Amino acid sequence: MSTIAHKLQAVDATIRAASNTAGRDRASIQLLAVSKSFPAEAVLEAIAAGQRAFGENYLQEALDKMAAVAAALPAAPIEWHFIGPIQSNKTRPIAAGFNWVHTVERLKIAQRLSEQRPAGMAPLNICIQVNTSGEASKSGAAADEVEELARQITLLPNLKLRGLMTIPELETDEARQRAGFARLRLLADGLRAGGIELDTLSMGMSADLAAAIAEGATIVRVGSAIFGVRNYD
Repeated sequence: MSTIAHKLQAVDATIRAASNTAGRDRASIQLLAVSKSFPAEAVLEAIAAGQRAFGENYLQEALDKMAAVAAALPAAPIEWHFIGPIQSNKTRPIAAGFNWVHTVERLKIAQRLSEQRPAGMAPLNICIQVNTSGEASKSGAAADEVEELARQITLLPNLKLRGLMTIPELETDEARQRAGFARLRLLADGLRAGGIELDTLSMGMSADLAAAIAEGATIVRVGSAIFGVRNYD
């Protein structure tokens, strides 16, 4: 068994334990393996171990990697998630190449993704990135902007709004970690109460999985605990 396969088993055990503690079904939480800065060979190892969903931050690196994986495993049902910042001039290949986008924070980007989604493809799954900490350095829509943005996205024909995503402040204390994730959960609850259908909370990474799962994460984004230390971020 490869090192990546062992690490995937360990991450799964962590998710399972956190699910049990939170009284949740392990099947309700998807593991997104964040493969940014790692080669296609690492992704292929993870696929061989049963992993099917991968997150990428850097577009050109992702496109090259996706092509290499498709060449090696043309029939494999791989799900690609874009989880990096989106520039307006990069929306076309993102719309054409990915199954999910987690980092929509402006209506203009959503509109371009919808317009540029190729005909015949399933709607692109969208999460709105929310700046739950209010830090100026953080990406994401402000909490008070999210409802209007969500309502506008639901009108776009080639997108499917799935939920919300956040990268909270880095915390080591689990109670403070949970508080950051709770803000996203409560925001999603408010949107649902207002009639907006959401089924996804994309939150939690290697260092704060348990806190995210306790607050309702449905997708956890894990990189270093699977692939090791990155050469760059």
